[in-house]
Amino acid sequence: MGKRSVRENKNIYQLSREELGLTRDKAAEQMLYVSPERIEKIESEKSLPHPDEILAMAKCYQRPQLCNYYCSHECPIGQKYVPEVEFKDLSQITLETLASLNSLERAKNRFIEITVDNEVSEDEVEDFLKIQEEMNKIDATVQSLKLWIDHTVATGKIRLD
Repeated sequence: MGKRSVRENKNIYQLSREELGLTRDKAAEQMLYVSPERIEKIESEKSLPHPDEILAMAKCYQRPQLCNYYCSHECPIGQKYVPEVEFKDLSQITLETLASLNSLERAKNRFIEITVDNEVSEDEVEDFLKIQEEMNKIDATVQSLKLWIDHTVATGKIRLD
C-alpha cells in the first residue's frame, strides 16, 4: 500500500486522485500507461503533464474539469484561447443562462441595427462590446453546463446512451 502524502499546497491532480482514495499505484493501474512515478512528477510539479495524461486522469479520477483546467492554465495555446470554466451546480447554471438570455433578448434589436450593414461604426462600438460581453456570458454558462453533464456522466449519476 502507498504512503499517504503530507505535502502542503497539493495541486489539482493530486487532490482529484486523493478525493477518490486512490494511491498513485492504483491510479496507474487504472490508467494503464501512466506510471506511478510519472504521476508523482506531475503532482509534485517536477514535470508538466501531457494532454493524453490529462485525459487519462480526467477519466480515472472522474473529473472532466481537469481537461479545462489543463487547457486554461498549463497549455500555452489554451491560456490564450480557452477560458476557465467554473464547475457549478445545475440550478446556478440554469439561472445564469436565463439571466443572460433575458439580457441578450433586450439587446437583440440593437445587435441587428449594428450588424445589418456588416460594419461596426465608431458610435456603435460601445453597444457592440456590451452585446459581445453578454454573448460571452452565455458561452460561459453553456460551457458550465457541458462540464456539469460530463461530470455527472463520469460519476455515474446519469447515463447518456
